[in-house]
Amino acid sequence: MFGYIVVHKPELKVREYETYRASYCGLCHSLKKQSGRIGQLTLSFDMTFLALLLTGLYEPETVTKSARCIAHPVEKHFYRENRYFDYAADMNVLLTYYKCLDDWQDERKLTACLFGQALKGNVKKLVERYERQSRCLRDNLAALSAYEKEKQYDIDKTAGFFGAIMAELFVYAEDEWTEKLRRMGFYFGKFIYLMDAYEDIEEDLKQGRYNPFTELYKKETFEQDCQQILKMMMAETSKVFEQLPILEDAEILRNILYAGVWTRYGQIRCRRKETKKEA
Repeated sequence: MFGYIVVHKPELKVREYETYRASYCGLCHSLKKQSGRIGQLTLSFDMTFLALLLTGLYEPETVTKSARCIAHPVEKHFYRENRYFDYAADMNVLLTYYKCLDDWQDERKLTACLFGQALKGNVKKLVERYERQSRCLRDNLAALSAYEKEKQYDIDKTAGFFGAIMAELFVYAEDEWTEKLRRMGFYFGKFIYLMDAYEDIEEDLKQGRYNPFTELYKKETFEQDCQQILKMMMAETSKVFEQLPILEDAEILRNILYAGVWTRYGQIRCRRKETKKEA
């Protein structure tokens, strides 16, 4: 959906990358199983991270299978299956649906409206099954939308709404890990929201859309300030991660947290520099 939470492939061992690919494909298969072909269109790297995180924390029985699909029609590919991949798939559909509603209400994006309508049948069942997560999504996106319409630029507060959403989605069940997972999800969500705002700042200003970095963009220190804010969000996320007793796929998760999340940031910054040079 956002695509910021990815691996940094050059630093992964071959076996680790194959596990990551099998996890990504596992999420895709869970989406198809849970929500059909339309569900597969919501596939994201961000929720692959959540599936890996919960699998590593709870250590369920995980089955690895092979199959062909539209993306791999000739050769079979490996994919992983367990309850947490199914959960991440459901959260992916919920998040996409409510984001579509938000985009339609705020920007009148026709594609968002049509995609949201296509997902509506599956979402009705998910709302009943995940009442806590659905309520949090609905309430915080509504609060964020209202705050944005007021043109307020408190970066911490606006990012906090999306942080609250991810905090709830990170919690599979109320147990001994709830507090840490919520804290990790909170900063993880703030990072995603702010990274999205950082990437879109020029286009948002051009189109007259809200962006939490609008005031900060006027300063000469914009790039340095954004980098510092994003680093703080990911530092808090990683700090909580290191407190969790995760052994399985821990190096893949660390690769994402310490290197992968900065891949898109580097691309955005380089592109911005090139644009300024040409101007």
